[in-house]
Amino acid sequence: MLALPLLPWLLVQGKRTRRITPRLPEADGAREGWCTPADADDAAPVVLIAIGESPVAGVGVECQEQAVTAQFARELADALQRPVRWCAFGKNGATVADARQDLLPQLAQMAMPQERELRIVLVAFGVNDSTAFHSTGRYRRDLEALTRALQQQLSPRLLIISGAPPLHLFPALPQPLRQVLGMKAAALSRTAQQLASALQRAIYVPVRSDARDRSLMARDGYHPSAAGARLWAQQLAQATVAGLRTLK
Repeated sequence: MLALPLLPWLLVQGKRTRRITPRLPEADGAREGWCTPADADDAAPVVLIAIGESPVAGVGVECQEQAVTAQFARELADALQRPVRWCAFGKNGATVADARQDLLPQLAQMAMPQERELRIVLVAFGVNDSTAFHSTGRYRRDLEALTRALQQQLSPRLLIISGAPPLHLFPALPQPLRQVLGMKAAALSRTAQQLASALQRAIYVPVRSDARDRSLMARDGYHPSAAGARLWAQQLAQATVAGLRTLK
């Protein structure tokens, strides 16, 4: 409702922003790997599976090792002193509904967890649903359908639902588009937090990053840099360790 009077201006700003913003490719390299700390011994492995939009696909960094999933895995391996196998299922431009159609079938390759395996699933969306102005009701329905399918298909010990990034701080977005999209992203994040509280073995983790710090952003001013992905990975790992403690 707040955006309605500004709609013509926002449409013009949106088209211009898409035209002048550099289109960055998805990162090179394999979308899976291992992180093994020196003192892991024979500890049972952790399996980290991430499903999400462009940051999970590695847009904004040069290689997958710099993207959020691999960096999250390294942080977890150090924190838990256990080897971590990571797999990233990301698609640039994907909404949650897109993920259900295009990414969820790819997860069929993941077998059910073994007896000693600790499986963690990260769900990271929000930007594209914000720019598409999807309602909170639609976002809740799409996100709930995806997360319940992931729980049934992958049986994770812990499901992590990430909030949307702080779009109101993105350098690539002009005002008032930046503020309006920031409000939409915040509303979708609250919806994700409410959903996480209603699910079993699930936690919500907000994205806390000052996107005005250009070192945390890729050159397009829209995606996280390697440093930005590292900060996000650290936040995810800290919340995961705390979340796992509550399950014991």
